[in-house]
Amino acid sequence: METMELGARVHLEITADGTVDDSDRIMFLRNHLAHLHRATAEGVPVKGYFHWSPMDNFEWSDGFSNRFGLIYVDYRTQKRTPKLSAAYFREAAAKNAVV
Repeated sequence: METMELGARVHLEITADGTVDDSDRIMFLRNHLAHLHRATAEGVPVKGYFHWSPMDNFEWSDGFSNRFGLIYVDYRTQKRTPKLSAAYFREAAAKNAVV
C-alpha cells in the first residue's frame, strides 16, 4: 500500500465561541490511524497517509451541505477556522503516534 486517504463527512456549524467541535471526526481519525499503525506493525508497507480534505469544499454528491475537512471554511466570507480534529491530527503527526 503506497498511500491512503480517508475522510469523514459531517454536517457542522461554527459555535458562538468560534470553535468547531467535530468529535466524531476525531474518533474517525483515531480509529483509522490505529488500524494503520497495526497494519504497518504487521508488515504492510505504508508510505503515507492523507486526510481528505484539508479544508471543507464542494463535493459532487453533497454540494456544500457536509464538511470533510480539518479546516472549517465559511463559504460566505472565506474565513478558515481549524476544527478540533485539526489539532488532534497535528498532535498525532508531531508525535508520530495515535494519541
